[in-house]
Amino acid sequence: MWQDIHGHDAVVERFRRSLTSGRLASSYLFLGPAGVGKRTFALKLAKALLCANTAEADLAPCNQCESCRLMDAGTHPDVDIVGLPVGKRELSINIFLGDREHRHQEGLCHKIGLRPMMGRRRVAIIDDADGLNTESANCLLKTLEEPPPGAVLILIGTNRSRQLPTILSRTQVVRFEPLPTDIVSRLLVDQGIVASEQEASPLAVESGGSLQTAGEILAMNLSEFRTRLLRQFATPVLDGTRLVAILNDFVSEAGAEPEAKRQRLRPAFALVIEHLRAQLRGQNAQVSTNRAPNSRLLAAMDRCILAEEELDRNANQATLLECWVDDLARLFNPAPSVR
Repeated sequence: MWQDIHGHDAVVERFRRSLTSGRLASSYLFLGPAGVGKRTFALKLAKALLCANTAEADLAPCNQCESCRLMDAGTHPDVDIVGLPVGKRELSINIFLGDREHRHQEGLCHKIGLRPMMGRRRVAIIDDADGLNTESANCLLKTLEEPPPGAVLILIGTNRSRQLPTILSRTQVVRFEPLPTDIVSRLLVDQGIVASEQEASPLAVESGGSLQTAGEILAMNLSEFRTRLLRQFATPVLDGTRLVAILNDFVSEAGAEPEAKRQRLRPAFALVIEHLRAQLRGQNAQVSTNRAPNSRLLAAMDRCILAEEELDRNANQATLLECWVDDLARLFNPAPSVR
């Protein structure tokens, strides 16, 4: 465990090797499921790079110098963090270049180009990189291609399919794996999300290695819904009508507000994706591999990821659900025999 971060020792070693060989890149893209510690890792990495008392390659901030104290307080002058504004689904160009009255005088791209105030580096962290649109990504290109000396940019997203090609081609991708079940279980208890190991263990299994998903399962009472949802994938023939009804019942509990419904539908997609991923790993027998060989499971996962993207693009939810379920039914249900 590095800096109280569980499950990502391989990533730590990658950065140690890069720093020891003097090959630290200027731009990284952290990809992995939500709730596995990517943002926390980025902050700890920034703290280690900016520490005044230890060598960068040690990745061991002293926690005592002024730089470390400012990082802990969230007020370090050489660290800039941006993310999705509340209620928004895209990172606007203003975040990077400033508003129209202050173009190129404010924003992340302006700040990262300034001389460091305390050390040799500036660090920028772009949370929710899935929310970059073409316009905001394009304004980042010059900074990614010609970063200021010593600058490090860290973009944080969930999966490769959600990133624009212009971003993928200009960053080094660092993959974060789901957390082991025992670690999720321990964190649930340590952080007071549940009271006991007996409560934490089944929740950790359902979470798919994501502390965030575990919290959502608990907050939305997803355990019962998960059982009803995934039971549909255990039948010989996927009943699309029944599946849509189960999803509509679950989403309607959010009320009439479209955004609340959207937030409730997102974990439903995530549950199906994790279920399919478990099938590919051979860890779950709810879906017969005879009925759904790996090629179909992969196609189904791609279709679920596409559904998530369409949800983020504000697609009509009723149409989105019906098309998604129809496509899954075509993938899973056996084709009628031809005589």
